[in-house]
Amino acid sequence: MAQANEQVIGALRLAIAQLQKSNSYQWGHMGSCNCGYVAQHVTRLTPAEIHRRALLRHGDWTEQLNDYCPTSGLPFDDVISEMLTAGFERTDLQHLERLSDPSVLNHLSEGKRHLRHNVREDVVQYLSAWAALLEEEFSGRVTLPELTPEALAV
Repeated sequence: MAQANEQVIGALRLAIAQLQKSNSYQWGHMGSCNCGYVAQHVTRLTPAEIHRRALLRHGDWTEQLNDYCPTSGLPFDDVISEMLTAGFERTDLQHLERLSDPSVLNHLSEGKRHLRHNVREDVVQYLSAWAALLEEEFSGRVTLPELTPEALAV
């Protein structure tokens, strides 16, 4: 599972917000699909630029992730490298494209686990559950100092 860090959680939350207000969701467009929306916030590339880079090789996100080579010099492999450096794993992105990670789906209520991978509202539900799961993990690692009257007097 992706690292529970500020960059990953932030990218998911920004993708959620953008998807909720956008009418440009297209599952078949590499920059405007499930992974594409998250990639926009990690790479700061436009949907068109992500798509252009993807078209230099065959396949959707899953196939390109299978063929990924960090030293290939291919522009889309650079996109994937940025995603992995941020804290995502290849399997996370493959699951995101199909809304299929069992851990994320189990974080949804029982009746809402049958998501359609190419429906914007379902993508928002999946991303929200994933972000909440990572936020729980992240907050569980944060230790705040104990506030005592002596510490406050300083």
